[in-house]
Parts: sequence; structure tokens; C-alpha cells
Amino acid sequence: MSVRVLVVEDDPTLRMTVRDRLKGEGYEVLEASDGPTGETMALREDPDLVLLDVMLPGRAGTSVLRNLRADRMVAPVILMTARGEEFDRIQGFESGADDYVVKPFSLAELMLRVRALLDRSRGGAPGVQSADPSGRLRLGDGEADLAAFSVERDGERHSLSRLERDLLAYFAAHEGEALERARIFDEVWGEDDATSLRTVDQHVAKLRKKIEPQPDAPRFLRTVHGVGYVFERRASRG
Repeated sequence: MSVRVLVVEDDPTLRMTVRDRLKGEGYEVLEASDGPTGETMALREDPDLVLLDVMLPGRAGTSVLRNLRADRMVAPVILMTARGEEFDRIQGFESGADDYVVKPFSLAELMLRVRALLDRSRGGAPGVQSADPSGRLRLGDGEADLAAFSVERDGERHSLSRLERDLLAYFAAHEGEALERARIFDEVWGEDDATSLRTVDQHVAKLRKKIEPQPDAPRFLRTVHGVGYVFERRASRG
């Protein structure tokens, strides 16, 4: 069965360029040129991966992505945008993005990111395993359901992106260990990147917002200064 990629991009030239490259790599390509159509197609067609522009007519890409994650779409998503400031990247990750490319980008780089995310979504990230065979983790009064890509806390459900799920599963599998950020990046992302430490920090901050009662005073996923992070389901209060 062919791998299907949905490209949501309002610039027809860029959309055609990306479409042709994807087809040349053997992917089946679906297309949308505005936010509402892209959201509908993502839910109806169930693509294996979504390439999503941020600045879209009708509905912003980040809004589309939040809606898709709320509807439990778990396919990996790469945001495409001309805005590359740290705040914009963090906002994209908080919306549920798995990766981020800044325009103008290299098609070769984009294809590498597409392949990496598809590999991870099929087989799981390197070194990632759940510490609980049922795929559920009790977190104080809350519970993470790794199989359903979600966290329930205080009567609210928070969707997890595939990368967030992999990161939480990795922490759970190494519960109680002080993990260096470089090791986390190597074993969860499975690649080498000059921005790896900042990437880990950004995703940890995003994950804390979903699993911690007070993200600014984390109890489960704590910082080990000078090292990295430690995860403990028996929450530390000091």
C-alpha cells in the first residue's frame, strides 16, 4: 500500500513543487489550498503524514492542527512557514506539530524530514518503549493513555502528538534515571542536530503543560540542573 501525504499549501507553485517531488519519491499525494479544506481532508482521508502551511486562507495552520489533534488524528505533521523565530516554533510545537521547516527550504531537507517522521511513526522512535504493558501511566490524579495519544487530567482531555507520546514513553521506560538531554535527543529523535538541546527543552516544556498540574512547578518531569531531566510517577514535592 502506498504512503499518502497530504500537502496543505495555498501557494500553487510551492504546492506543485512539493507534490511533484513527493510523487517522484513514490508517495501518493493529496492536496488542499486552504485551512478548512485541509482539515476536512486530513480527517476524511487519514493520510500517513501532513505537510501543513501556517499562513492559510480560511483558517490558520496552527488552528487546523489543534483541531486535528483534538479529533485524535495521530499522523505526524510538519509545519511549513516563512516565520522562523523561536516563539513561532514553540507555538507550532504546542499546537501539535512533530517537525517544522522554514521557507524557503531545501526539498532534499524536506524529504529527509518526511522519511524520518514516517519511519518513526511506523516503528516507534529508537529506544522508545512503554514502562506499562497496557500503555497507561498514572500521573497523580491524571492518566496518560499512550495507545490513544492522550492525557486525562482534571476532567479534561489533552491530545499528544506522536513525538510527545514517544517522549513520554521514553521517560517512563527510564523512570528515576537522570537523563542527559543529548541522550534523550539521540534515543528519541534518532538523529544528530546542532539544535538538539533546545529541541528537547521545547518539547519537555510542551509535555509538562499536558501532564503537570502546575507546569511551572513540575512534579513528575523535573529538571536536573547541569544534566537534563528525571521522570518519576510518584510525584516529587520538593
